Amino acid sequence: MASQALSPGRQTMRRMVRNTSVLIGGILVALICLMAVFAPFLDTLDPNQMSTSTRLKPPGYEGVMKIYTDEGRVKVPVLYRMGSDNLGRDIYSRVVYGARISLVVGLAVASISIILGMVIGLVAGYFRMLDAVIMRIMDGLMSIPAILLAIAVVSVFNAGMTSVIIAIVVPEVPRVVRLVRSIVLSIREEPYVEAAITAGTRVPLLLYRHVLPNTVAPLIVQGTFIVASAIIVEAILSFLGVGIPADEFPTWGNIMGTARENFQLHPHQILFPGIILAVTVLAVNMLGDGLRDTLDPRFANRM
Repeated sequence: MASQALSPGRQTMRRMVRNTSVLIGGILVALICLMAVFAPFLDTLDPNQMSTSTRLKPPGYEGVMKIYTDEGRVKVPVLYRMGSDNLGRDIYSRVVYGARISLVVGLAVASISIILGMVIGLVAGYFRMLDAVIMRIMDGLMSIPAILLAIAVVSVFNAGMTSVIIAIVVPEVPRVVRLVRSIVLSIREEPYVEAAITAGTRVPLLLYRHVLPNTVAPLIVQGTFIVASAIIVEAILSFLGVGIPADEFPTWGNIMGTARENFQLHPHQILFPGIILAVTVLAVNMLGDGLRDTLDPRFANRM
């Protein structure tokens, strides 16, 4: 009886706190975000600083990095917690700073995909004459594997963060469009929507007041899965050498891509960024699963 007295918002928050997936996934995602934000304060070095004297060192190696400055060559004592790569760069620093790029790409792709997909989905679901044309275009995009479509888009532009984000957004938008369209088709036949149409409510106001609020919860859940998918696709593109260049920004994908040639002798170069990548994607997916369960009214009735 006490739970019935709570407002719907508080009931949802209460279910989230009790949901193990939301709790564990949220904590892990928060820790990864903190790692990305406070990367300079985590005893890191310049992630792009090279040193030929400390190439391919094992994890835990303590040595001296020779850095060339305006004043000449300077020797700096360093601790390679995760070892060094074939150019003498600190893998630990590159992994920590790589979290920034992965999160930025994931959040940017999710935001752009949801905005574009929401607008197109609202139009396709409400206007019957445009539905067939829009959905055939979306079906055509979805028929192409996401990785191949992303590689094709990247090849048109110069390699960089912007081109990678565009390449990942293109295959993600149709999924959001189909989700929003299905919601609009079901809501369009509701009595309160028909009453609003009969009362002469203008279409933009109708979509904003009566249709759009019903898409918020599904889009939040979908957004978490897009973040996880975007992080993986970005890592794949960078690993294949068609994503963000390793000398521009360190990413978990290009760290592992650089280490391919030395994998048999120095597996730690791929192991550490691979573990962080797997944990991040797992945490985001757990958070998405938990949000889906807590925001789903059918699940809420079983709680």
